[in-house]
Amino acid sequence: MSNYNYAKEKYAKYGVDCDKAIEVLKNVPISMHCWQGDDVLGFDTEGALTGGIQTTGNYPGRATTPAELMADMDKVFSLVPGKKKVNLHACYAIFEDGNRVDRDKIAPEHFKKWLDFAKERGMGIDFNPTFFSHPMVKDNLTLSSPDENVRKFWIEHGKRCIEISQYFAEETGVPCVMNIWIPDGFKDIPADRLGPRKRFKESLDEILSIPFDKSKVYITIESKVFGIGMESYTVGSAEFCMNYVNTNGITPLMDNGHYHPTEVVSDKISSMLLFNEKVALHVTRGVRWDSDHVVLLDDETKEIAKEIVAADALDRVFIATDYFDASINRISAWTTGMRSVQKALLAALLTPHKMMKDLQDENNLTKLMVMNEEMKTMPFGEVWEEYLKQENVPCDYYAEVVKYEEEVLSKR
Repeated sequence: MSNYNYAKEKYAKYGVDCDKAIEVLKNVPISMHCWQGDDVLGFDTEGALTGGIQTTGNYPGRATTPAELMADMDKVFSLVPGKKKVNLHACYAIFEDGNRVDRDKIAPEHFKKWLDFAKERGMGIDFNPTFFSHPMVKDNLTLSSPDENVRKFWIEHGKRCIEISQYFAEETGVPCVMNIWIPDGFKDIPADRLGPRKRFKESLDEILSIPFDKSKVYITIESKVFGIGMESYTVGSAEFCMNYVNTNGITPLMDNGHYHPTEVVSDKISSMLLFNEKVALHVTRGVRWDSDHVVLLDDETKEIAKEIVAADALDRVFIATDYFDASINRISAWTTGMRSVQKALLAALLTPHKMMKDLQDENNLTKLMVMNEEMKTMPFGEVWEEYLKQENVPCDYYAEVVKYEEEVLSKR
């Protein structure tokens, strides 16, 4: 008996169909963030990251051109099974023949090469306005700035990004998630908490005033509890973003590194699904704070996946990765994180949720605890390996990473 057949028999005792779980997983798109490949620097400005963003490390081989970044992403795609999307930040605009423009004037033409890249691979594109690492981030403020000129610049940037997002959705035939996150806040205790949030709200209202197809573009707002340079006050808090989303009929986005260390996004998903048509996630791994460590198959990643699958909400939750580690091989970081999300989803798909819900409703919490423990030692690895085999993806991706580093990255 093969290892996979053995696993199928074990899971079948709990009413779990391994073949079905694999088929479902094959069609769950994971949006892969481009910014792991070049440490979030992008191509539209020069210099270090600013505006509440920081990456650490200087591992050799960072992508420095669009061609290098696309080649690195292709390598990752070859090592990651299943359906993928490309997740871009606006700072990854590609300017040619001296047609460089500032962020308030970017247009679809500046992302044509990214569109071609995605279409050739049969992928959709998600998009993010870039409200950081730019001279118009004044005093760590953008859309909430008291300076009207600063606000106008970033409002126009947001509007242009909606147009680009619709362009992506129409050209690829896949809905585009456009996520707004701003670095606005204060390092120390502010005298006025209401004013900046009022200006942020008005700026968002103006951005959203332009027409767009809500069936093609899902605009999201991402909250944060605190960050570098905004330790005491964040304009885009969870309460602000949640209320704004529900008032304006757009989509909430939760990044599991953007909450207090004792908060978990997994516990929030069920509540958000009750009040929103769609929910978006940025899956990361915060260590003590929003440190954007590479996603692993840890408890919270597994719990996030479990909540999505148990709620039968795979078609209602947009899943994207969001981390950047410059201290290790970037191809491996990408691959490890993407595969960890998929492993968590597979583990969730191999869980007998109906049986376990019934035990909870019957108040048979003793048996529920026992079953939870039994599931931890089920032959999940054999099912994962079968999935990789069916997708023609190697189990040992480290060997491929080392080879690519020797042949490509080391020569940069």
